[in-house]
Amino acid sequence: MTRSRNLLGHVYFGAFLFYMFVPLAIMGGAAFNDNRLPSIYPWKGWTDRWFIELFRDQVLWNSAINTIWVALAVVVLAVPLGTAGAILINSISGRVRGVLYGLMVAPILMPGAVIGISTLLFWNQASVPPGLHLSVMGQVSYIAAFVMLLVLARLQSFDPALEEAALDLGASHGQVLRRILMPHLYPALGAGAAIAFFQSIENFNVTLFTRGTSNTLTVYVFSKVRSGITPTINALALILIAFTIVCAVAYEIARRRAARRELLRGADDGEASTPAVSLASAPVAAGQGA
Repeated sequence: MTRSRNLLGHVYFGAFLFYMFVPLAIMGGAAFNDNRLPSIYPWKGWTDRWFIELFRDQVLWNSAINTIWVALAVVVLAVPLGTAGAILINSISGRVRGVLYGLMVAPILMPGAVIGISTLLFWNQASVPPGLHLSVMGQVSYIAAFVMLLVLARLQSFDPALEEAALDLGASHGQVLRRILMPHLYPALGAGAAIAFFQSIENFNVTLFTRGTSNTLTVYVFSKVRSGITPTINALALILIAFTIVCAVAYEIARRRAARRELLRGADDGEASTPAVSLASAPVAAGQGA
């Protein structure tokens, strides 16, 4: 029974990997096929022309730069807003907390098209023209909720007695926030910033309705799909996948090196403390011998 279960688990895991990575491999292979259509069949020979055309596409690079700037602006706004919301929710209790939590989480459950149209109509009433600034505002309205959830989960492991002790010792509320609460929240803030950044980069629905005449990468790719996609999009996707893999490998190598250094430091500390223990116990042993 156990062997059959393990076999079934391996088959499922293999099928999952096949389902996830084979389409990516086909997509990457199409970037090297000398065919106007983005496919690997029929194979017409190896070429690098699609990478050359990609680097010559100035509209694409302008769209990529716009995407990066929008994502950075979203991070700058979403992280403080989400953190403040999490601290507020964590500081209250009762029915008010449930209502406030539901209001802050609600944007995550709304379709992106609804958020985009709502943002456009709301700011249109204030005579604010569409543009990338509205894309930032629309994305922040729901991405801040992701940050809030991460920070709120981190706050569950925080001991409020530390704040009370610091206040009793004369610290101000600002000092408690900077020196006690924020260092505890740094992992959640880093994760929230990363999620906000990548959520903004892959956003399409909100940006499509609020961008005005500007382009982002997702909107540009969508326009290419409508007008006739070429393997330059495959080349772009392959570069993004390779960049992601390199970053993941570099992070894992750095993590393992840090863990190894911590292990070696712990071993050195243990060896350094052993002679002290022996010296401390020597008089005791001598006294017992006497």
